[in-house]
Amino acid sequence: MARKIVNRKELRAEHDAAEAQQKAAAAEVGPDGKKVKAPKEKKPAAKRKSRSKTPEVIRMKLFWGVFNQSLKRVALFDFTQEKAAKAKAAELSASGKSPHFVQKVKEAIAE
Repeated sequence: MARKIVNRKELRAEHDAAEAQQKAAAAEVGPDGKKVKAPKEKKPAAKRKSRSKTPEVIRMKLFWGVFNQSLKRVALFDFTQEKAAKAKAAELSASGKSPHFVQKVKEAIAE
């Protein structure tokens, strides 16, 4: 007798199809024998828009600050008055015990 040659992939596909058919039939009828509704497919969640606030623009202005040795600001001069700030620092250093220095300072402008 001649034996029929069957491809293993074809047999596997047939088996999977039969199994899927049995599962579908079992899903329609519950364990108590009543008909069961199929679960609905869930929709993907919609992306939320960000609610972040837009940052407020803070305007800054540059000044010259005269500081003492303990980093306390003694005087404040406009940025165009660098010579006056250095003169004030030299005056305070000569008269007092501690040296004074000049440094740039940024401060927010109130509009």
